[in-house]
Amino acid sequence: MNYQKALKELREKLIISQQELADLLGVSYNSVNRWENGAYAPTIKVKRKLAQLFKENDIKLEEYDDGRE
Repeated sequence: MNYQKALKELREKLIISQQELADLLGVSYNSVNRWENGAYAPTIKVKRKLAQLFKENDIKLEEYDDGRE
């Protein structure tokens, strides 16, 4: 899964900053920044929270599938 583009689209749709998304997910700003830069991927716990946010905001994750994971 390519979280870089999916997270950016989510933030743009919600009109929030990386810090605000971090607060929403209960993680640090650095974590969100690293996910968007492709340095790391979210943990399973965070992926569950993200899945709900993607679903609520009509973002289809299949569009971001890069064959990994």
